[in-house]
Amino acid sequence: MNINWDSKVLHSIKPVIENLQNLSINHIQLTNEAKKLSTYNYEIKIPHNSDQKPEDVVRKTMLINTLNFAFTDFSSQIKYSLNAGGNTFSDTDAMVYQIDQAIENGINFYDGYFLQDINETTFKSIFTANIDMPMAKEKTNVLNKVGEILVAEYKGDWLNFIKSGPKNLYQNGEGLIERLVYQFERFRDTSIYLGQEVHFLKLAQLAFWGIHRELSRHKDFYIEDMENMTAFADYIVPVALEKMNIVTYSDKLKNKIEQGVLIESGSIEEIEIRSATLFVTAQLTEEINKLRGVDEKIIIPQLDFKLWTDFHAEKSFHHLTKTIMY
Repeated sequence: MNINWDSKVLHSIKPVIENLQNLSINHIQLTNEAKKLSTYNYEIKIPHNSDQKPEDVVRKTMLINTLNFAFTDFSSQIKYSLNAGGNTFSDTDAMVYQIDQAIENGINFYDGYFLQDINETTFKSIFTANIDMPMAKEKTNVLNKVGEILVAEYKGDWLNFIKSGPKNLYQNGEGLIERLVYQFERFRDTSIYLGQEVHFLKLAQLAFWGIHRELSRHKDFYIEDMENMTAFADYIVPVALEKMNIVTYSDKLKNKIEQGVLIESGSIEEIEIRSATLFVTAQLTEEINKLRGVDEKIIIPQLDFKLWTDFHAEKSFHHLTKTIMY
C-alpha cells in the first residue's frame, strides 16, 4: 500500500516541513533506521476476547479516544500509572484498565446518557492512581459534550454513528473522519500555520485505526481507505524519533523540553514537532516498504504502534502541551 502524500493530513503539513525553524530532520539517519526497521514483524496480534462483542469494541474504542489525552502531570512530569494484578499500567493503558474495571462494576461507560451527566467527582472516583488524573475537569467536560451529541443525534450510542455513513475515512464529506470532526468539536485537531490550516486529527485517526485493527476481519467494520491514515501526533513518537537521531531539536527547544516548560498549543514549536512526527513516520514507512516484499508492505499506523510500544514507558523528557487533543 503506497503512502498517499496528498491525503488531508500529509498535504496540510507540507508548508511546515518546508520552513522548519526549531528542529531538523536527518534524512540519511532516517534511511539507516528504515533498514533496521524493515526486518521487524509488524503483525499486530489482537487477543480474541469472546466476552466482548464487535459492537462493544466500537463503543470502547470511541470512548477511549474521547478521553485519550494528558497523562503526565504538568508540574512534576510524573506519569499517571497504577499497579494491578502484578502489572504496572501507565498513561493510556492505566486509563483503559480502569474503564474495564468500571464497566465490570456496573458503570455504563458506553452510554451517551451516562456520559452527558457524569460529574468531576464521579470521574475522579473512577480514575485514581499514583497521581490525580491530569486535566480531570477537562476530561469530564469532554465526556459531557460528546454525550450530549450522542444522545441528540445517535440515541446515545457510538454504534449508530458508525453505521450512519460509509466505511471510508474520507468520502466527499461523508467519511468517518470527516463526519466525526464536523459533528464532534473535541476531535477537531487542527492548527493555523502561516495562515493555513494544518490537520493532525490524532484522536479521530487513532479511534478508527483501533476499530479497523481489531475488527477488520468482520466485514461490517472494515475501513476501505487506510492508505489515507497517518501516524498519531502525540508526545511519545517524537521521543522515539529524537532517540533514533532522526529528529534534532534546536538548543532552545531542547532546553524547554528538558526543563518542563510548557509548549503552547498552536505555537510554531508545537506545530513543528507534530508535523515532523507525521512527515518522518510517513517517510520511514515508505523506505521500509521499499525493502519488504509485496505481501509484507505496512501502513503508517503499524510503524506508529511499534514506536509507541517501544518508547511509551521510556523515562525521557517529552514536550508538554496543555491540550485536549493528545
